[in-house]
Order: sequence, then structure tokens, then C-alpha cells
Amino acid sequence: MSVRYLSMAMTDSVDQAEFRAEVVQWLAEHNVGEFAALGGRGGSGDETFGFEVRRAWELELAAGGWTCIGWPTTFGGRGASMDEQVIFAEEYARAKAPGRVSILGEGLLGPTLIHFGTPEQQARFLPPIIAGTELWCQGYSEPNAGSDLANVATKAHLDGDEWVISGQKVWTSLAHQSDWCFVVARTEPGSVRHRGLSYLLVPMDQPGIEVRPITQLTKTSEFNEVFFTEARTKADLVVGEPGQGWPVALATLSFERGVGLLGHLLGFRREFDAVLERATERGLTTDPIWRQRLARTFVELEILRMNTIRSLTGVDGPAAPPEASISKLFWATWHRRLGELMMDVDGVSALVVGPDYDLDAFHRTFLFSRSETIYGGSNQIQRNIIGERVLGLPPEPKPLPLA
Repeated sequence: MSVRYLSMAMTDSVDQAEFRAEVVQWLAEHNVGEFAALGGRGGSGDETFGFEVRRAWELELAAGGWTCIGWPTTFGGRGASMDEQVIFAEEYARAKAPGRVSILGEGLLGPTLIHFGTPEQQARFLPPIIAGTELWCQGYSEPNAGSDLANVATKAHLDGDEWVISGQKVWTSLAHQSDWCFVVARTEPGSVRHRGLSYLLVPMDQPGIEVRPITQLTKTSEFNEVFFTEARTKADLVVGEPGQGWPVALATLSFERGVGLLGHLLGFRREFDAVLERATERGLTTDPIWRQRLARTFVELEILRMNTIRSLTGVDGPAAPPEASISKLFWATWHRRLGELMMDVDGVSALVVGPDYDLDAFHRTFLFSRSETIYGGSNQIQRNIIGERVLGLPPEPKPLPLA
């Protein structure tokens, strides 16, 4: 049983074939030595592995002009078409290049600034993202504002020419290794829900910020708690108008579920290929039931990939948030099932780990994928959004206020 990579149009045009050849050649020449030794690691549940080498890889990509390839050339990008971005993603996965460490900057914050930022903000922050010299994290979720982002309680107020920020964020990916954080904070006293929120750009290296890594089942600490105690940032580092940060925050989420999803698909493809190889080694692919399970998993991955490509809008504007929920629900549920498939392929041996809790790639995917149906908007929230905003169903009854 074998699987080949398929492009959206099945075959490349002449220009696309030339671009693919350029990508293949560059990766073959540069993904060598310590970079190749990583074997493509650095994905979900493994994002702290080889971090310094992967950070050096960002500089290598930047020197070759392979960061932010979808950004317009006027902002320092390559102006790559969607087809070219997909081709790059495919060949990147095939080459087992290192897991990217600048996804939040390149895929989320950068497009948001291109769409909503001031010229001064664009000039200050976009070049370091392209160069791979500044890393970003996302300050959205809070203990009481996870899937319900509009319930944000972190507050900020102006003190002269600075915003002063106090509150707590949680599940902040790679906060302990990031230089900056884009933070959603409540800047209008007495405001509720999505009103009165602002989208602030905050430096992480300052006394008013404490980062506490969260040790996960995978024994890694991608996620963090972040405490802001009168942390500060400049008054002009608000994206959009003060108090009008909700549309900006939603746009960032849309980029996360649009072009940003291509990064996830790289890892998904590698993981499926590993499952297929392991199943073949164990002789499972001769069994019709196993063949059906593997074929279904592959077909669903192709559906996810095709729908992702079809819905991409790049940095010209965010995808429609309600429809983006369909993609989030699909990929999170699919990846959780892939982790379960990995355990089933390994059978009883999947229950055994090394004496020092040495997890293999299958263990890490199985354990980490449980979180993916929760973070970024839980499955339950995504179903509510799809039902109410896509299908037009009546909203869930709201609880009555206490007397």
C-alpha cells in the first residue's frame, strides 16, 4: 500500500513545476547536517525538541528567502501564490525539514499587521519576523476565557505614553521562548463581552511578566501560564483602534485556521506516513479491515487538505470565521483519531514506555492530540458556531441572571 502526494489540480503547470524544482533543490542543499538530523521533528507535542537548532533553521530559511513566502513583496515577502505555498508545504514535509518555530509570527501576527497595522507597526515588526530574529506568542486564553474569548478579564489602561497591563493568560504556546506577545486586554472599564477590548503588542522581556511553563503528559512544556503585573508597552502598540480589538482578534484566529493550518498539515502528513509504514511492517495492510481504516484516514486527510486549500485567502483578508470553525472541528477531531489509530497499530506495546518515561512519536501524538479538541476553541464551541452562524439554527438558551 503506497500513497503519493497530490496537488489540488493533480498536476503542476509549467510555472508550478519550476517552482517545485526550486524548492526541492534548495531543501536538498540546505536541510543537511544538524538540520537533517532532526528528522522533521518539532510538531505538536514535540515543539520544544531541538529548539535552538530549529531557531537557527529559521535564519537559514530567511537567508534563502523562504520565510513569509505568501506575504506581498511590498511587505518583504515573496508574493507566492496559494498554489506555490501549498507546493512549498508539500515539499517541506517530504524533505522532513525541521519543525518551524516562527509559525505564530509568520502565520498569525504578520498577516494581522499587514491587514490592520499602522505603517509604523509594519515597519517595526514585519522585518524581524521575515528575518527569523523575533518570535511571537499569543495572549488570548485565560482561566475563565478559553473557548469563550469574549470573557477576557486581563485589563490595561493608559499611563502617559504607555499601556499598563495586569491579568493572567494560560495555554500560551512557547511563551517562555518568545520575544513578543500579542495580547487581547480589556481597556474600557465596565465593558462586557467583545466590547472594549484592545489588541496590544507587548514585549516579553520585562519585570512585569512572569512565565510559568506547564508540564504536559508528553513531558514537554509548550504551553505556559503568563502573569502580567503592571507590565508595560508603548501607547502606539495597539493594533486597530483602542477598544475595537475584537475584529482584529477574530481576524488572527481566521489566519490561524487558514494559511496557518498548512503548517499543521505538514506534520499530519508525516504522521500518517509513519502510521502507514508501521502498519506495513506489522503486516496489518494485508487485512481488509485495517486497509479500510488506513484508507479512510488518508481520504479524510485529503479532504481536510483540499478544503483548507479551497478556503485560503492569504494575507489579502481573513477567511470567514464561522466557516473556519468547520475546519477547526474537522482537523482537531481527525488528529485525535489518528493518535488513537497509532496506539491500535502498536497494540499492547503501545502501553509500555521506557524507564524514564521515554515517549516515542506515536505516544506524543496520542497524548497531545487530546488537547487539540480543546485549545483554539473546543469542539463544543465550534459546533455551536457552525449551528448558529453557518446553519442558522436557534442559539442555545442563555442562563437566566441570578435574582
